[in-house]
Formats: sequence, structure tokens, C-alpha cells
Amino acid sequence: MKFVLASYGTRGDIEPSIFVGRELQRRGHTVLMAVPPDLMGFTESAGLETVAYGLDTKTWLDVYRNFWKFALHKFWRVGDIRRLWREMWELSDTAWAQMAATLKTAADGADVILAGQSYQEPAANVAEYHDIPLATLHHVPMRPNGQLVTFLPAKLGRWSMKAFDWVGWRLNKKVEDAQRRDLRLPRATGPTSRRITARNSLEIQAYDAAAFPGLAVEWAECRDQRPFVGALTMTMSTEADDEVAAWIATGTPPICFGFGSMPVESPEDTVEMISSACAELGERALVCAGWSDFSEVSHAEHVKVVGAVNYAAIFPLCRAVVHHGGSGTTAASMRAGVPTLVLSMDANQALWGGQIKKMKIGTTRRFSKSNRATMTQDLHRILDPGYATRARDLADRMTSPAESVVHAADVVEEFAGSRRLA
Repeated sequence: MKFVLASYGTRGDIEPSIFVGRELQRRGHTVLMAVPPDLMGFTESAGLETVAYGLDTKTWLDVYRNFWKFALHKFWRVGDIRRLWREMWELSDTAWAQMAATLKTAADGADVILAGQSYQEPAANVAEYHDIPLATLHHVPMRPNGQLVTFLPAKLGRWSMKAFDWVGWRLNKKVEDAQRRDLRLPRATGPTSRRITARNSLEIQAYDAAAFPGLAVEWAECRDQRPFVGALTMTMSTEADDEVAAWIATGTPPICFGFGSMPVESPEDTVEMISSACAELGERALVCAGWSDFSEVSHAEHVKVVGAVNYAAIFPLCRAVVHHGGSGTTAASMRAGVPTLVLSMDANQALWGGQIKKMKIGTTRRFSKSNRATMTQDLHRILDPGYATRARDLADRMTSPAESVVHAADVVEEFAGSRRLA
């Protein structure tokens, strides 16, 4: 069978699709990946045929980060917010149009389109045009539920997610109408999320049910349509792993700090904040640079700065983990069984931070609101032994990466086979 996997976003957004794509290809299926141009090398290095899908990730990443920074913390600067809003949506419309054109051609003759979490809308329209079954990967619960928005009562949380779906549809209506006209499809009259569910699409929940207690019960009636497979994170080793493990072994377990693909505005200030807070607490710090450039930043002896590391190998060796709250990094820290401090940079990451806090395996704060005092306070809080105990208990109930990818590939194969017979 032929599977087209369309995924947009940063590395953490692409990784789940690559993980599933490699397993499907290993089973003898034809797999075509569609990813942002600046991440094609990543997918091709995994041995998967790839086409360019939308704009480079870094084209919109700074605009996206700056919009949320102004919207949440400098809301009085209305002019800047309006400018960034327009710029962000212009980029989004351009990316949508490019993705729609690519996928229209790439999906011809496919048995299933598997769409990542971001930009499922153009993929759903192409699937409808080709009359191809659609499967989606969700690394956080996207469909309305009472478990995700932790600061609201369950009923109000479900209502807010339904309202968010409707607002998102209205914001994208112009570009979606243009795509559907090109595909000679009737104009949509409701949010894409509802249409995806109504078409009996497969909505894979790529995280552990244990991370959202009560969600499986809430969705019991649609458990076959929304299977929980566990987090899809690749455990790829790096050149720095052995060196980092050796450094960790020379002293007490450090606190690991990593911000993945999210750009850090001032690496110097960030390292100084980390260094000062850890010095006050008598802790060592391991700083994983990710996409930010920390190479010229000086640091104290109790701090080690490295590039990319294998989180699956390094996180369990640490006393606690501090990160931005990306789905993949959050899954790795939960699987490691160590307390977590989420310093979120956007709304999606804040939702994971809220869940970490709700489960009492860590706490959360916005990165832009963090300083030496808050960092010290937050680290002191999560280093309480109770957090480590609860984190280890959750880790024991989570699936392994190997189990997750096998389960995900199984349900996609079964879904494709059943739709073929139908």
C-alpha cells in the first residue's frame, strides 16, 4: 500500500510522522513524506522519500514566537500585535496554498493520507478530493474534551475548545474556500475538525492515556476512532551522548535544560539565569542548545553547554528536566521519570505545562516571565522528593517508544485495509 505522510512544523512536529513512516516502510509499504523544505534532510536521513511541503519552518518561527510574546505580555502595544498578526496569517495562507498544491499531486494513487497535527485542514480537503481515507496524528488532545484546559471546569473546557475550532475555521475560511474551489469541492459550512470526525477518519492519539487521566473514559464511545498509541519519539543517538554521560558520572546528577527548536532570544542571559539559580541551590546544570547558538556563551564550572543529545538516554541520568513544553520533549521527560519544569513559549506548550502541573510531577511558567528568582523558586519546588516519586510512578505506566510505533503502524495498516475492503 502507499502511504503519504504530510507533516508541518518544527522537528518535534515532524518526528512522530517519521517514526511511523519508517515502520510502515519496514513492513514493505511505499511511504512518501511531505515536510517543510528545511527539514527534508532530516527525513531523508531516515531513509524516506520526501517532497517539500510549505515554507521553511524558520520563516515563521520568529514571527510566531514574537506574536505570542506581545499578545500575552505586552498587550498594550496594539500596533505591534496587529502587525505581527497580519504577518503571521499572511505566512500561514502562503504555506497553506503551497501545501495544498504539493499534496494534491503527491497523494494521487495513495491508499491513505496521514496528516500531522498542524495543518490538517488542507490535507483533509485533498483526501476528500481524491476520495482517500484520512488518518491524523495528535500529540496533544485536539478534539473537544474536558481534560486539556486545566484552568477551566471540564464543561467550560469542552466549550472553549469547540469555540476555538470555530474561530480557527473562520480565520482560515478565505484560503480554505480557495483550495476547495480549486479542487471543485463544495464550500465548507463548518470547522474542519468536525468534518474529519464525521468522515470516520482515524484520529491517532500519539501520547499516553496516563498523561490525561479521565480522557479515555470521556472518549469511550469513540475509542476505536481515537486509539491511544503512546508518544512517538525517536531515540536517535548523537555524537555528544558519551561525553555528556561521562560528565554526568563525575558528580551529582545535574538538572538538564533544553529548548529544542524554539529560538532563545538571549543565550547569554539564559545561561546566566540557569547558572545563578543552580549555584544557589547547589546543583549542576546541563544546557542543551537545540536550535539556539550557545557556542560563544561563557559559563561557570558547574554548567556544561552542549548541542543536541539523545533525550531518551540523557534525561534519566538527570535529577530534573527544564524545557519548553514541546510534545516530544515532554514525552521524553515523562518517560524518564524525573520532575519537569516547563518554561513555555506558546499556547500549545502552556497546555502541556498545565498538565504537568496538574499531575504534580512538575510545574510551569512562561519563559518570558522567568528570571533568577523564579527559576530558583521553581527548581526548589520540583526537587521536593514527592515530585520524583510521582514522576517515577507515571513513567512506569507509560508505553515505550518501540511499543508506541508498532501500535501506531498497526492501527494505520488496519484502517487502510478496512477502507480498501469497504
